[in-house]
Order: sequence, then C-alpha cells, then structure tokens
Amino acid sequence: ALVVEAVCLTNLVLTWAALLHEVQSKSKVCANVFCGAGRECAVSEKGEPSCLCIESCKPHKRSVCGSNGKTYRNHCELHRDACLTGLKIQVAHDGHCQERKTEQAAASPVVCYAANRNELRSRVIQWLQTEVVPGGWLAKGSDLSDILLKYFKKFDNGDSQLDSSEFLKFIQQNESVAELQSYADQESNNLLRSLCVDALIELSDENADWKLSFDEFLNCMKPGFNPPEKKCALEDETYEDGAETQVECNRCVCACGNWVCTAMVCPGEPTDAGAQMTEEEWNLRVAELNKHQETVEKMKSSTKEA
Repeated sequence: ALVVEAVCLTNLVLTWAALLHEVQSKSKVCANVFCGAGRECAVSEKGEPSCLCIESCKPHKRSVCGSNGKTYRNHCELHRDACLTGLKIQVAHDGHCQERKTEQAAASPVVCYAANRNELRSRVIQWLQTEVVPGGWLAKGSDLSDILLKYFKKFDNGDSQLDSSEFLKFIQQNESVAELQSYADQESNNLLRSLCVDALIELSDENADWKLSFDEFLNCMKPGFNPPEKKCALEDETYEDGAETQVECNRCVCACGNWVCTAMVCPGEPTDAGAQMTEEEWNLRVAELNKHQETVEKMKSSTKEA
C-alpha cells in the first residue's frame, strides 16, 4: 500500500511539474504576441505561438448589444462569438438590444474602401505609364513628372490647385480607368468614383485643404508611394477597413480610416419634419465616431516630431 501511495504521489508531483512548465513555457512564448479581441495566445505542439478563439470568458455581467442585434453578457462574449463565427460583430451600445435596434438597416452607405481607392490609383498609374513608355520605348524628354504636369495644367482652373471636381475630370480622361463597378446601379457607382477621388486627394493633401498642389499631386501618383493603412477607432479598439457597426438603426462601415453611416429615420421615431435630426446634426453625430481616431493620429504625429 505504501508503494502504491508513493507511486501516486510521484505521479502527482510530476503532473504538477509538467503543468507548471507548460504555464511558464506559454508565458515565455506568448510574451510578445498580441492577439485581437476574442482571441488568446496558445502554444502549438511545435512550441510556436498562435492566436485561437478564447475558450471561455469570465462570468462578470455587463450586457452589451452587438451590431448583429444580439445581446451578450459582456464584451468578451461578443468578441468570442465574432471569432468563433468569423463574422464582424462590433458593440452597438451598452445594455440589452432594444427591439427597434435589432432591425438591420435597410441599406449600407456607399463608401470607397481602401481596396477601391487603391484599385483606382493603380489603374491611373498604369495608364500614365503607357504614356511615359509607349510601346516599351521612352518618349522623347518625357517622364512621369512631365506627363502629370501636362494634365495638371490642363485641368487646373488657374489657382495652381486641383480640387475634387478637377481631379475627377482628369480621371475621366480614360474611361477604362474611371469605371469602378461595385454597385448594381450606375448612380451609386458614380458616387463611388467621386468618393474614391476624395480618398486619393486625402492621401497626399498635407495641408488638409482638400486640394492638391502639383507636388502633392505628383506624390499621390508616384508608383513607389505606398498608401498608409488607416484603421477606425471605437471604444478604445481599432477596426480594419470594411468593419461594420450600428448607431441606432443606421449601419456604419469603416472606410479609409473613417466611419461612414447611413442617415435613416429609425422605426418608432417621430417622423414630422420638426422632430427629425437635421443633416448637420447627423453629421456631428457621425463625426463623434471619428473624433477619437483624429486624436490618435495627432498623438502619433507629435510623437514622431519629438
């Protein structure tokens, strides 16, 4: 009996030692690994770190309403569900989802995603390069700067700045370049093209006046320039381009670092003109979504300057 007890005790000690080693090993391997919301670091059989969906959340209760209209016990449960299902679920608001807020918005806003903007920019550059190198041979005395200066002077109204309407005319010089088809109707596609022109201007508009000097225009169209990847911020978390959330019954999407929302009157709300939010009031509400992101960008800029 004593031998059996000794063997059991030895096995128990070895088991605890193995568990302690596993915990210490995981702590060391995962020390510098950051996993997104709803995920946690785990160590594979090869001893390599990987991000997996959280197995279980702590039981504390702080109900939140997801952008899918589902009420979750806490933020962790929401992000865990998003990880397990592979869906983009954001926090719509704290507390339980109310009936009117579970209804999906009738439509998504027309937006220019980073992929749309980059596609348009890539097409323009390819088109310009065919002018710079026609048939594979460099044109006499021509380079990208010369070609862009030609178009800049052609569409500039004389103030040495290209605004969005002038930039759009430049884009429309080549129909195959300008044709972005992402929506079923032509009106939405025309709006998409205008929004992507604005997104291109924003890329190199250093003084934020929504116009491009020639140097800014040249920088935007340089093949070697890699557009920065901007993310959207909400409740101290950042979201990738294309992420969705809801504000009341309106759908908001992250596009080129900004939240863009529809502006619909929610069911159950007064519909008389005097009670509706004005366009200015709604724009202010959407601006609040982006306010935190602007603060983050300013902090990054000041850090770089320091």
